[in-house]
Amino acid sequence: MSDQAYRTPGTRGGDGFAGRVAVLIAILATLGTMFGFIGSASHNNAALYKSNAAIDKTSAANAWSHYQAKTNRQNLAEVAAAIPGVDQSHFREEMRRYGIEKDAIRKEAERFEASSNEWNALSDKELHRHRQWAAAAVAQQIAISLAAVTLLSRRTWLLTLTSAVAAFGLTLAFFAAIQADPMPFSAGPLLAAFGAAALTEAFRRVGRRIVN
Repeated sequence: MSDQAYRTPGTRGGDGFAGRVAVLIAILATLGTMFGFIGSASHNNAALYKSNAAIDKTSAANAWSHYQAKTNRQNLAEVAAAIPGVDQSHFREEMRRYGIEKDAIRKEAERFEASSNEWNALSDKELHRHRQWAAAAVAQQIAISLAAVTLLSRRTWLLTLTSAVAAFGLTLAFFAAIQADPMPFSAGPLLAAFGAAALTEAFRRVGRRIVN
């Protein structure tokens, strides 16, 4: 009697089952690689934006130092203008000139500070997306491991768990792609996992009944 006769329908798969699982593993590996690559790109963007924020922050600090130096000169000109016997009109003109220069420097410093804050916000956003893509890639790697165990053990019920984990990762990737802000275990990914598990289990039972 062949080995197939000893297999319980719907419990152990044959050669066709192995081929389908192998294709599933290849698809999951491709998706996991894509998610990892996009996640790395997001991490690099976050680092670049953080660097730009630091540069603008330094420029703002330099501008404020220049502003303070102009303030000190303006104060000295104000003191000099109050000294009897000096050319007071000259020092009043100096005071006015320093005031105009200070205003321009202040605006420049504020512009650099605003730019630095914008770069920081972009960096935080990209870093969050990196974590989402990384979580999606990890989920695909776990699904690949489960699929490999399924292939080795030929237990079709393990496909249900594989589908659930893969759907969880795909949903995280979808949220990352649309730049949504879900928690890793929010309702969306969990519902997708339960839905995929239910659908896979339904197909498995239908297939078992057809075999019977």
